[in-house]
Amino acid sequence: MTSPEKDARAQLKLLSEGTVDLISAEELLERLNLSLGARKPLRIKYGADPSSPDLHLGHTVPLSKLRLFQDLGHQVVFIIGDFTARVGDPTQRNETRPMLTPEEVGKNAESYQTQVFKILDRAKTEVRYNSEWLEKLTPSDFLHLTAQYTVARLLERDDFQKRYKSGIPIALLEFLYPLLQGYDSVVVRSDLELGGSDQKFNLLVGRELQKVWGQKPQMVMTLPLLEGTDGVQKMSKSYRNAIGIEDPAKEMFGKVMSIPDALVGRYFQLASGMTLEEYTPQFERMKTEPREVKAGLAEKITALYHGEGDARKAREEFDRIFRDKGLPDEIPTVLLGEEKLDMVSLLKESGLVASKGEARRLIEQGGVKLNQEKVTDPAFCVDLSRESLIQCGKRKFVRVRCGR
Repeated sequence: MTSPEKDARAQLKLLSEGTVDLISAEELLERLNLSLGARKPLRIKYGADPSSPDLHLGHTVPLSKLRLFQDLGHQVVFIIGDFTARVGDPTQRNETRPMLTPEEVGKNAESYQTQVFKILDRAKTEVRYNSEWLEKLTPSDFLHLTAQYTVARLLERDDFQKRYKSGIPIALLEFLYPLLQGYDSVVVRSDLELGGSDQKFNLLVGRELQKVWGQKPQMVMTLPLLEGTDGVQKMSKSYRNAIGIEDPAKEMFGKVMSIPDALVGRYFQLASGMTLEEYTPQFERMKTEPREVKAGLAEKITALYHGEGDARKAREEFDRIFRDKGLPDEIPTVLLGEEKLDMVSLLKESGLVASKGEARRLIEQGGVKLNQEKVTDPAFCVDLSRESLIQCGKRKFVRVRCGR
């Protein structure tokens, strides 16, 4: 039987792999040792503001680390920031984020929980809503909270600094966000808070506030931000570069295949669910068979959320369309009310694009085909008295005809 100290070192090695910041490794080793000796799990805090109803692969990076903590016997405290979502975290933004209504927040929070438990162990997760305590703070409570941090310290945060120097407005409300998030740590008495590398400032505020309230300060662990399909910006639905964990299998597979080759290693490391030993051999193979390696990665990621069967079918269909120049097995048919439509209106009416502006851009950029022939004139008129095949971008296909 191994000693708690030996087990603590083994856990530390696993938990620290792939982290950006760990404040501090010495503290974590000490608390792991105490936790194992007393058979009392550490409380690992993770907060998410339900500003959008959909989770994407970027969110799965911290969620996978949280699952590792759970597998090692620790308790995750998952805080849904239904109160702070109404304030808006300015992290990595150059403008004030619009506030959400309570109804929007509630709907998004419900969707969040459904998706989160595709990764986390529900039995080892304590779910809390921070409105539970933040809505109860009196004006004097707020004043006491704001007295614990100076404006100078808050302006040390990079995004505040950039906006202040550029003359971009910063709402006073936004200054409260790090304090409110930090107060969450006080209430749930977290031992360690985990988040993306862009959250380091907020996590450290929680550490300081716990000292003020006489608690042992939480440790801080940050993880890398996963770039989106554009290969530049961090993955975000607002940047239109996200791969949603609820995207259909075929769409998820295709989006992973669209990432730049330079990101394949990052996706293996952060999103594949594979160990270092499992994915490292793929790096050498990438030099000679980049497409096959990327397809293997896409299949692996898709299988995590849709199962191996659907992932394999997604790969086979992708190959048929893009490598063998075939067509998908299932192409929906849309019935329209007109016998003739210009190409811009046709894309919009058939649901292939969200706006006519997007349709016009795609057509002019050569991203639209009619009966497998490229169309570059937005005003081109299509006869809908007979069925036609429309391809929009790389992965969207639809058959259209007049339904009258």
